[in-house]
Formats: sequence, structure tokens, C-alpha cells
Amino acid sequence: MTRRSRLIVLVAVIAAAVLVFGIVKRELAFHALQKVSADQSVPPVEIINPQRGPTRRPLRLPGTVAAWYEAPIFAQVAGYVLSWKEDYGAKVKAGQLLAIIDAPTVDAQYAAAKASLDVATANYRLAVTTAKRWQALEKTPAVSQQEVDVQVAAAAARKAELAVAEQNVARYAALEAFKRVTAPFDGIVTARLTNIGDYVNVGGGDAGARVTSVQLFNVADVHALRVFVAVPENYANALGPALTATLYRPGAPGKPIPAKYLTTAMAFNENTRTAVTELVVEHPDGKLWPGAYVDVAFEVPNDPNIPTLPEQALIFLAAGTQVAVVDKDNHVHLRNVTLGHNLGEKIQVTAGISIGDKVVNNPPAGLLDGQLVRPVTPMTKPAVPPEKPQPPDSTSGDGRRGNP
Repeated sequence: MTRRSRLIVLVAVIAAAVLVFGIVKRELAFHALQKVSADQSVPPVEIINPQRGPTRRPLRLPGTVAAWYEAPIFAQVAGYVLSWKEDYGAKVKAGQLLAIIDAPTVDAQYAAAKASLDVATANYRLAVTTAKRWQALEKTPAVSQQEVDVQVAAAAARKAELAVAEQNVARYAALEAFKRVTAPFDGIVTARLTNIGDYVNVGGGDAGARVTSVQLFNVADVHALRVFVAVPENYANALGPALTATLYRPGAPGKPIPAKYLTTAMAFNENTRTAVTELVVEHPDGKLWPGAYVDVAFEVPNDPNIPTLPEQALIFLAAGTQVAVVDKDNHVHLRNVTLGHNLGEKIQVTAGISIGDKVVNNPPAGLLDGQLVRPVTPMTKPAVPPEKPQPPDSTSGDGRRGNP
């Protein structure tokens, strides 16, 4: 074979090799593209299983703290405040003096009532003596029976006048006692709304008075506190003696306070559809004050047999709320479900699924009933490594660099 022939054969072999390489490469690319197209036609989905719910579910509501007993104190006599003895925050005992009212009008009326009593007493004694004398002459011709009866009746009238005078004295004696304003029970003075020299009247303590009285003090019994919470209607079945709660104050979130169920209104407010529920806090030791706002965290009993799903697994369509369930052949079936209570990150599903079902998490918008899907392993959140302790600062407490 000549040199030219060998060159022609070599060129033909190279050309054939290039042709075969191109055909093989194109076939490989075609199969790869076909595989990619097939994979893209079957969307990957994350599969989760419904979980059992907790035995108790949280419920957080706003609450208002009130004293166990609370009494606004008004004056029972008209006059001027002579002095006050206790100020805001004072701890008082039942009957302890809070203020003294100077009431000269009452003093004068009391003195006049006592003088009227003395007159009524003297008139009654004279009438009794006169009646006895006429009764002694009853059987003699000196007096008639009518005259005797008149004297006896006069004595009885004087006795009635004496009783009226005694009651009048007792009334003004009571008003004299009301010049001393006292605490109705053991507690704390939460308000002092008067000052020396203020004029007060009896409007607040007399239902028949036509004037308006100004409150003098407010006393609260805080040996225990009441907490009022408006509980929504769908949680009413959980209200009962077994219900417990934890109170959180906005100013001290890390210091919870336990509370117990006391009673409920047994009726719903027509505007808010809530029932007023009353809790009790025993011996708060000054941790809570009347009128404070608190967050009330309930632990409501829950049925753990009801399956739960994360909210992102739900599909909201015109047909209702649905979930995408995957069968053993990896086909999707859209099921209508009935939702229960919202537990925060998860929600109860009372009908439509069971614990063993395979449910698509975060279903794509175009997912259709009967569509083939490709299950993938759910992504797990990476563990957060613990922070390394920082080396101590070499500066001194006043910010200056320390000596080596």
C-alpha cells in the first residue's frame, strides 16, 4: 500500500470515529433529556404522616385582676374633712380610723334631740303621775269615768312621744359616729380622694339624697385576688373545677403565677360570644395588684386520638378544605377534611384522614387528583452548634486596659 493509500484510510477511519462519537453523544444527550423530562413530568413532593395531638392544648387570653373585696367609702354626714389618717397603700384593719369629719350641724341637731328627749321624759312622768291620781278617784263621785280615760290616754300619748324622742336621739347618735370614717374590713387603701377642708355630703350613702357625693377612700381586701377572663364559646366545654391557669405579667414575663378556676357566668355575651370566667390567686404576696392586666395561659384538655397536620399541608379550594393523600402507587387523591381546634403550628383534622395516611406537605398549586408524584425525603433543619464562650475581656471594670 502506498503512502497515499494509507493516508486516505487514516482519514476515513478518523471521519468514521468522529461520526460514531457524534451519534453516540447525541443519543446519550437524548436519553438524558428524556430522563430529565420524565423526572420533571412527575413532581417531587414531601410526604408527612398525621401525628397524634397533645393531651392538653394551650389557650392564651387577656385577663383583669380585681381585689377579693373592694369598697368605695362615702361620707354619711355633711361637713368638712377635719383630718385624714391613712394614705395610698396603707394597710388597715377593720374599724381602723381613716378620716374625721367636722359636722357642727349634726352636733347641734344631736344636742337638740337630747334636749327634746329630756322634755318628753318629763312630760311622760307627769302624765303617768296624773293618770294614777285620776285612777285613784275613779270609784268616787269626784270625777267622771270620761275624765279618767282622758288622763290615761294622755299618759299613753306622752309615752309614744318619749319613744319618738329616743329614736331621734339614736339617729343623731349614729350620725355622730359617722363623723369617724373607718375601714369596713382588713385591706389596703387603694385610693384617697379627699383632703383636709374638703366639703362632703351624704349623697353617696343616702339613696334618697338628690345631691352627688364625692368618694373619700377606696379599700381593697387583697388576701386573695380574682382574675376575670372572657373565654370564647368554643372553649366553654373545658370550663370546670379541673381547669388550671398560669398568669404572666407584662412587667415580669419570667415569673408565672398559678391560678385556680373559681366560677363562670354560665351565659355568653351576645356581642362577643364569650363567657366571663373567674379565677382565684391565693396569697399573692404583693405580686399582683388590683386592676392589673395579665396574660392568662390555660391548659385545656385535648383528645390525643384526633390527628393533626401542619397548616401548610392544607389546600383551600372552592370545594372546601382538602389535603393531598398519596396511595401506595404514588398517585395523589384530594380528600375533603373537617378541621378542629388550631393548636398553633398544627391544626386538628377531625374527619377525612387517619394517622397512617401519607399526606403531601406544601402541595404545589397545580397538583391534580390522580396525578403521579415522586415522594422525597423531608428536609431536616440543621442542628445549631452551641455558641463558643467568649474569652474574658482584658480591660478593667472602668474600661481602661489593665496592667500586664
